[in-house]
Order: sequence, then C-alpha cells, then structure tokens
Amino acid sequence: MAMAALFKFEVYTPYRRFFSGQAQAVTLTLTDGDITILANHAFCAAPVVPGFLRIKDEGGTWKNAFVSEGIIEVKGHNTILLTDTAEWPEEIDRDRALEAHAAALDAINSSMFKFESAAAEAALTRARLRIKVKDEGNA
Repeated sequence: MAMAALFKFEVYTPYRRFFSGQAQAVTLTLTDGDITILANHAFCAAPVVPGFLRIKDEGGTWKNAFVSEGIIEVKGHNTILLTDTAEWPEEIDRDRALEAHAAALDAINSSMFKFESAAAEAALTRARLRIKVKDEGNA
C-alpha cells in the first residue's frame, strides 16, 4: 500500500501555535462550504468560519478540533490556518460552553437591534460547535 502524500500544516491563534506537523488531509468550513485540502492542493487563501477542523495526521488518524473565524492559506507544500480560537476536545469546558449557549439564547431573545442579535447568533453558533466537538471528540 502506497504512503499518502504529506504536507506541512500549521494552525496559529493569537495566543499559541495550536498545531504544527505533517498532514495527509485537512477538512474545515469556509464561507461557502466545507473544503478538504490534500498534498499538492491548488494555491488559495480563503476565510474560515467556526466549525470542525479535522486533521488526518501522518499515521492516518483523524483528529477533531474546534476553530472559530480565521483565514487559511495554501501555498506550495505549506498550509497555514490563522484563527481566533482553536481547541482540542479535551480543552473544551462543556459546562462553560453550555453557559455560553444559554447566554446567547437570552441575548437573542432580548436583543432589540440587528447588530446585537447578529453577535448573539454568532456566539450561539460557536457554543453549539464547541459542545459538538467536545461530545464527538476524536471518534
């Protein structure tokens, strides 16, 4: 069986280098849908929306994480994701995510202005995704 082609993948937040290593594949959500990046992918730069980040490591194991807004750049044999937040399932505090979910619902129900409800909707989406990543882990 042939070894899958690898490429360098890095994920940075403002606070840390979240991931740096070789990957067989990376799947995440852009503004217009999901994308899977493999070795020798066409050059591109695109905005990322909150969702699952799935990394297939050099051993063929898929690892899941939560990522928030950001931008991904695919250039040659290097792919870099810059994101506001990235968390492995074991780093997510489920109780805190449930509290954020409840607070976002309250904000949506009590908001009088469109910008308030848009911010609350975004917070609700992030909370729901964190809970889902925590519950599904790396299954």
